[in-house]
Amino acid sequence: MEVKVSRNGENLRIQWQLSQIDIPFSEIKEVTNDDTYSGEEKKAIRIGYPYGHTDRVVIKAKSGTYILYTSNGGTREKILLLMEAS
Repeated sequence: MEVKVSRNGENLRIQWQLSQIDIPFSEIKEVTNDDTYSGEEKKAIRIGYPYGHTDRVVIKAKSGTYILYTSNGGTREKILLLMEAS
């Protein structure tokens, strides 16, 4: 039940459980790690289980802010590599 990120054409695809979100790479402004428990952005879309996960990756896009809860160290780096390949 881990959050997965991949490339879908010119989009970043985020999959978790039965949900799937595509964010165009051109709309992504910033990808950072967040050390706070629930994330600083109150209106962010939260994806994943916040309990028991050590990494919180924040994606700031034109359409909104997304917080990914994951234990996969390196999710931020993977997103940045996918963005570079676009």
